[in-house]
Amino acid sequence: MTTDTSTDAEEPTLTVDELAARAGVTVRTVRFYGTRGLLPPPVIGPRRVGHYGREHLARLALIEELQHQGMTLAAIERYMQQLPAGLSPHDLAIHRAVVASWAPDVVELVTREELRRRAGRALSDDDLERLAAMDVVRRDGDGYRVDLGLLRLGVGLLDVPLSLEAILASRKVLIEHSRAAAHELSQLFRGEVAQRDAQDVKSLSAHMEPLVVQALLTTFQRSLKEELREWTSEVGRTVPKD
Repeated sequence: MTTDTSTDAEEPTLTVDELAARAGVTVRTVRFYGTRGLLPPPVIGPRRVGHYGREHLARLALIEELQHQGMTLAAIERYMQQLPAGLSPHDLAIHRAVVASWAPDVVELVTREELRRRAGRALSDDDLERLAAMDVVRRDGDGYRVDLGLLRLGVGLLDVPLSLEAILASRKVLIEHSRAAAHELSQLFRGEVAQRDAQDVKSLSAHMEPLVVQALLTTFQRSLKEELREWTSEVGRTVPKD
């Protein structure tokens, strides 16, 4: 374990119980992953209490996604060990998004209590309305049909200081542009496989999907960083100095 001598205002300090609740796992699971090296040690604060942060949450989300893919614990350990050192929570989220792209769409009918457990937090009626508007959950009798691939993203957006209208507009932009990119890329690949037999086409498709998703995510990530850098520079130039 490490001892914390500084304070990071952007880094949440969660106890092991709070981390487990946010991640939708048990405290025993968190500690087990720690002993297997899947989670970094907590930061030790006052009174020798261990604190966890966004990296731990991101790693738990990635582990959960790998489990959904049917990977064994040994395979998950190998995958996690091969990750580059010093990945940020954002980088880990990118890895999880790539892994999630391999999985088929999964929609399950769950109770409200099971939905709360899957979300890792309590969900108010307003939260459920926002998730329904984002097409993450849909009321079905006494239960909810939930898109498990979108649930963690949707829950994360509940805490983003944006209006629901802005989130839905952003979703529309992403869907429209991602479909356009997917169409153009598929047209490009069709020319490459036109003369091959069906088995070769299936094999190429299976290999290309995760690679293309990762390429799109990486490209978008870099483009977004450039846009945000320009935006913050413009804001800095317009803010009056004392």
